[in-house]
Order: sequence, then C-alpha cells, then structure tokens
Amino acid sequence: MTLFEEFVARGLVEATTDPEIEKMLETPQTIYCGFDPSASSLQAGNLVSIMMLRRLQLAGHHVIALVGGATGLIGDPSGKSAERNMLTLEQVAANKAGIRENLSRVLDFDGPNAARMVDNYDWYSGLSAIAFLRDVAINFRVPQMLAKESVKKRLEASEGALTFTEFSYQILQGNDFLHLFDTYGCTMEVGGADQWGNITAGTDLVHRMRGKTAYGLTFPLLLDGSGKKFGKSEGNAMFMSADKTSIYDWYQFFLRSDDSDVIRYLKVFSLRPLSEIADLEAQMKAHPEARIPQKALAEELTRLVHGEAGLQTALGATQTLFGGDVSGKSADELETIFKDVKSAALPKADIVGKPVFAVAAAAGMFKSNGEARRMAQQGGLSINGAKAGPDRIFAETDLVDGRVAVLRSGKKNHFLLKLA
Repeated sequence: MTLFEEFVARGLVEATTDPEIEKMLETPQTIYCGFDPSASSLQAGNLVSIMMLRRLQLAGHHVIALVGGATGLIGDPSGKSAERNMLTLEQVAANKAGIRENLSRVLDFDGPNAARMVDNYDWYSGLSAIAFLRDVAINFRVPQMLAKESVKKRLEASEGALTFTEFSYQILQGNDFLHLFDTYGCTMEVGGADQWGNITAGTDLVHRMRGKTAYGLTFPLLLDGSGKKFGKSEGNAMFMSADKTSIYDWYQFFLRSDDSDVIRYLKVFSLRPLSEIADLEAQMKAHPEARIPQKALAEELTRLVHGEAGLQTALGATQTLFGGDVSGKSADELETIFKDVKSAALPKADIVGKPVFAVAAAAGMFKSNGEARRMAQQGGLSINGAKAGPDRIFAETDLVDGRVAVLRSGKKNHFLLKLA
C-alpha cells in the first residue's frame, strides 16, 4: 500500500486540503508540524504528532519540528475555553530546550536526512508591527477568520471573550508556513484535527502570496474509550521527561490501556507492521487475560522514549510491585512504585525492635493486632518481599534508605510504611 493508504489504515487521516497529497507523499517532500512550548516537556498526547513525523522521516521525507517561541507567547485559542497564562521569554527558552531533548529521542537529527527544529521567534523578533500588518495581515479577511471552527468554538465557550491577540494566532501560524515554504521549500503541514483552521490559513497564504499550492493533513484527536483526551489522567499529563513522569508510571500508563483502545493505540504509535498488530489483536481475543497487546505497546513506547535501560527499569519496578522483592530499589523508587497503595507513617520508636505484625497493625494495615498476628502465623505477611512470621522483629535495616518499608498481606495487598 502507499504511505497515505497506510496512514488511513492506521487511523491517521482526518482531513486533507487536496487529494493530490496521496501522490505527493510518494516522493520526498519537506513537511512540518508545530509544537507548543507551554511546558518544558512534551507529553503522551504529543506522540501522535511526533510519530507522524517519524514515519514521514523513515519514508524519506524531510521533516521540520517548529517550536512556537513566538506563537507560544500568545497562545492558540484552538480547543481552549479560556485565555491561558502568558509565558516569559525565559520560560519559552527553557521549554524549547526540553522539547528539543524530547524530540531527539524519536526523530533523527543527524545523518543525510536529518530532522530540523526551528523556532518562529527567530523570524518574528525583528519584525515590526507595521511591516507585519502591511505585508502579511492584509492577506487575511475577517469574515473568513471568524468562520474558522476553532474561533467559533472559542467564542462560544468564552461568551465572546476572545482577545485580538488570540484571534491573530492564525495569521502568525499561516505566516509560519509561508516562511518555511520560502526558506526550506516546505510544501506541507501536518497536525491534529483542532489545527485545521490554522493549517488552512497557511495553505491559503502561500497560494495568495506565492501563487503556489501548499498542502495540509490533519489526524484525528486521540481519545480513549470514555472520550477523554489521550495522555491525560485526572488532569495530569504523562510527560516524556522522567523528572516529570517516572519511567515506571509511563510504562504503566500504556500497560493499563483498555482492550477497546489498545489496538488503536498500536496502530497510531507503534512502528510494527499492520500485519503484526493484527496478530496481536487475535491473541488478545484468544487470551484477553494475558494482555499481550498492552505489554507490546508499553514495552515499545518505553524503549522508544526512555531507551532499553529505561525499559528494564520499568520492568524491574513492575516486578517489584507484583513480586514484592525490593532488592536494589531506593526509597524514592519504592515511593513511586507504591504511590497508589495504602500507606502510613510511624515514628522510629514504634517501628524498630517491634514485631512486624504489631507494626503493621499499628500502621492501620489490619483492623486489629490479633488479625495481624494470625496473618503472620499463616505465612501471609511479608516485609520487603521476605516472609515475616509472628516472631519476626522489625530491624532498622528493614527501612530502605532509613525511610520506607514495603509490607504485604496475601499475594496482592501492599502497604507502604514510612518513617515519620
């Protein structure tokens, strides 16, 4: 199949500006996608865009990642219900550096077909308002701008409180396309479905000012089975940077994918051939309890973003969670791995030198001292992965880094004990 047909089969095509795009993609083109520097790390939702650029690069196209240092100072109204906080130049610069690092894990910035990262602040910082209004903005018509779906939705959501600054965003993004067309011969922009209005602002501007055809392709916004935006969990993004989202949490996020979502995620994010994904789907139907596609997805994306060493860290943390063996794990790692289990803090005097079952009861792991003792007598209580009988005394060395210990009753009930 053609590259475009593969994009369709993977669910990566929402709309195109011209049917010629299918034929166009069969020869090397220069194609760009924009990234908003609103944070110092990209997140899981950005992976759709990043992987689209990766597929294009592997197919021989020249890809450009545009970081909106200028437009990031303004804010894109697309998909927003309120104006966001303005960033400073220093914040944008720091965020840009983080984004470059994130992108370098997936895109190849070296070699004969190296990806390129550009910042639109470079061509806006020295542009006067008069020159911009006279040479660029004059090509835009207010009725057409108001008709953009992103503008209409923003106006409705904010009861008309759309600032001129936000309204001008599409002019700036349209001019970005023109600049990349002139400077690098860029003929196409790709982006999420919510960017359609901004993308067509660019294709229209190139046609109006240069008399040439430029192209745009959007992919659907990725939602989970409940309709929530992908990459968001109770309002918290899954960041690509390990200092914002632990490698373990990144791995677990994909491992927890619902059966109704995982095949779609594999088509969007995985570089596996569609035939292999079909095999994974068949295995899921035959053995849903094994969660084979989820493991394949989590391993591939953890390796992609965090490398082989990162994947082994995630697998080791997962083994600790389900096996209870804390060997080689630091207190910080244990607090991350067991952050969602019940926990309590006790002073050192109530821990060290006391029977483990008594400490567990005092921490609230059991309803009573007697219940805790019976569990220990039955061999169902453990500390840091080792059985803790009724005579087992809590030693100071049981506190990992002098701070935490992992208790478990039965096979699955974990409890994190912390030093108060």
